[in-house]
Amino acid sequence: QMIVVINKMDDKTVNYSEERYKEIKSETAAYLKKVGYKPMKIPFVPVSGWEGENMTEKSEKMPWYSGPCLLEALDNIAPPKRPVDKPLRIPIQDCYKIGGIGTVPVGRVETGVVKPGIEAMFAPVGIKGEIQS
Repeated sequence: QMIVVINKMDDKTVNYSEERYKEIKSETAAYLKKVGYKPMKIPFVPVSGWEGENMTEKSEKMPWYSGPCLLEALDNIAPPKRPVDKPLRIPIQDCYKIGGIGTVPVGRVETGVVKPGIEAMFAPVGIKGEIQS
């Protein structure tokens, strides 16, 4: 999934011009097609980050643009499917030694599900431990 944001539409040389938007869109779409994307499925959103135009709501300065504003385009992206049916995999980012509790590894769950009471093995050393909470 991809969104192409065409920024700096407020620039003096652009001045919210539909012609300049179409020119940039066609050049970018041609490049994306060369590298294997389908430009017809990608929203091209013109914005002005400096002025905040077409970011959270449609801009009156670009009446020629009928697509979604940036926030709407972001809302239209489908969230990734979490692979909960696969074995538990948590890349460890850090370890904390807490007095009275012990060593607490910290990481992000990439696959599987973490539940209290399951036994996890830490690779490559093969140390096993019980998940407390």
